[in-house]
Amino acid sequence: MILSSRAVRDSKDLTDQLNPIADPLVLRSAFGCFPSGVIAVCALDADGRPVGMAASAFVSLSLDPPLVAISIQRTSTSWPRLRRIDRLGVSVLAQEHEDICLRLSGQGDRFAAVDWSSTSTGAVLIEGASVWLECALFDEVPAGDHTLAILQIDRLRTDAAIAPLVFHASRFRRLETRDQA
Repeated sequence: MILSSRAVRDSKDLTDQLNPIADPLVLRSAFGCFPSGVIAVCALDADGRPVGMAASAFVSLSLDPPLVAISIQRTSTSWPRLRRIDRLGVSVLAQEHEDICLRLSGQGDRFAAVDWSSTSTGAVLIEGASVWLECALFDEVPAGDHTLAILQIDRLRTDAAIAPLVFHASRFRRLETRDQA
């Protein structure tokens, strides 16, 4: 990185303003300062029952091939079931889906009172989502206490008019739309 002479002249050492990572909760709080969307990853199991989970660590990776990635805790009990299924549905949840997100993150019947549909290949998609992706597992990469699941997108549908669910600082948020002058 090349700094201008003004940047060098005005720069100051910020080391004393940075804290060491002594507490995982402090790190979690720092990660929470970055807003993220919320997705549902769902599919039909071998018995035709929906299996799914919510995740907020989701990113687009590649256009060619079309890839996305999800960061999944290694302690997840849902991912071992989902990773064995050929086709997975990824739904980018809408701002009205707070209850669905909580349900998919909890225990018990995660699909009670959730409107969903499935593709002919068994990918489960949440009704009213802003994006639907039908994917296959491309690769998995160990990443500390998480696994990075890389999914290849086979088919998709988008609706940019649907506002996404946003998670920031351990709370659900709404986007504000501003008219550009």
